[in-house]
Amino acid sequence: MNLGFLGLQFSFGLQQSNMGPIYSYLGADEGAMPLLWLAGPMTGLIIQPLIGSMSDRTRTRLGRRTPYFLIGAVLCSLCLLAMPYSRTLWMAASLLWVLDAANNVTMEPYRAYVSDRLDESQRPLGFLTQSAFTGLAQTLSYLAPSLLVWWGVSKDLIDANGIPAITRISFVIGAVLSITTILWSVWRVPELPLTPEEDAAMAADPLTLRSTLTGLRDAVRDMPPAMRQLALAMLFQWFGMFCYWQYVVLALARGVFGTSDPTSAGFRNAGLLNGQLGAFYNLIACLSAFAMIPLARRFGPKAVHAAAMVASGAAMLTIASTGSIPMLVIAMVGIGVGWGSLMGNPYLMLANAIPAERTGVYMGIFNMFIVIPMMVEILFVWLAYRPLLGGDPRHVLMLGGAMMLAAAAATALVRTSREPSAVAPA
Repeated sequence: MNLGFLGLQFSFGLQQSNMGPIYSYLGADEGAMPLLWLAGPMTGLIIQPLIGSMSDRTRTRLGRRTPYFLIGAVLCSLCLLAMPYSRTLWMAASLLWVLDAANNVTMEPYRAYVSDRLDESQRPLGFLTQSAFTGLAQTLSYLAPSLLVWWGVSKDLIDANGIPAITRISFVIGAVLSITTILWSVWRVPELPLTPEEDAAMAADPLTLRSTLTGLRDAVRDMPPAMRQLALAMLFQWFGMFCYWQYVVLALARGVFGTSDPTSAGFRNAGLLNGQLGAFYNLIACLSAFAMIPLARRFGPKAVHAAAMVASGAAMLTIASTGSIPMLVIAMVGIGVGWGSLMGNPYLMLANAIPAERTGVYMGIFNMFIVIPMMVEILFVWLAYRPLLGGDPRHVLMLGGAMMLAAAAATALVRTSREPSAVAPA
């Protein structure tokens, strides 16, 4: 079931590690960089809640969630094939809009699918295993360009737009993985059939635009208190992660290689270094997600997540203040622990607080707690990059680190309805 998540997260990993450099190769200004990342938050804000609500009510021979997996995977693969051949900045930004829309069509129904198949005692294993597959997929996506270099492809082989061949090949690999892993998951792990009662209820209230919007409105009105309390923690942690993804290559280029010139060999080396460090932190995320399963059962996902956010915040502050590669490697442990927790524990807290029949819509609404902070970050950094942050990408990473520490404090304030001991061991 989680194999399909591997292909989807490989796509996200390619975006995280390569979109900043691609924009730089095509002539983007550092201060305007956040605006070019607007696609993900905007499409997520609109698409995921609607798709989540629709997938709760969809009745097809393939099931409720599966049609969305398939549509999203096909669109995602096509965009991944086209992205590294972008000739202009507007073309790359436009493709990112479609790519993010496709990923969002797939993402929340897939998370709801996991919750559909697992009872409460199994969810720590299910969501944190999903987080582990996220780490594994993004390890491979971050490392792909470096692997190609180690296998003999020149890192300095570039096209007329300055985009390296290793980037183009990595995106082709991502396109193949995106479609094949989803198809394999659909074939090998079909959806559970609806009970007669569930089917009758859906037949009595069929899927329409009105029912979708009404279901979305009612879900917002009836949102569980624990979910509302998570909003503040989500604001800080996703603000911080977006700071990291947007500016880490630029920060490494300055801090390690002493350059801000996208056409220089040092800048390309910074991109490769980011891929290697990113692969390491995603490997740590994969391993730490498994380690968090017994910890989440014993201490609760809230305590585990708060500690992970502290580790991630300290790591970002370290990255911003050092040019030492060994120190950067150590910092990646903190980033990896934070990322492994972020992709599992908040969803575990959410799944245990929402009614099962509304899983899709609440997973979609929960995504609003991700994309709205991203939009806030985009606007703030765009306006503050030069006047408040000194035009230095390392200062953006310091801001991100402070936000992750604030996320830890906000997570500690969440009041969940169940004590850790109430989650029975598997």
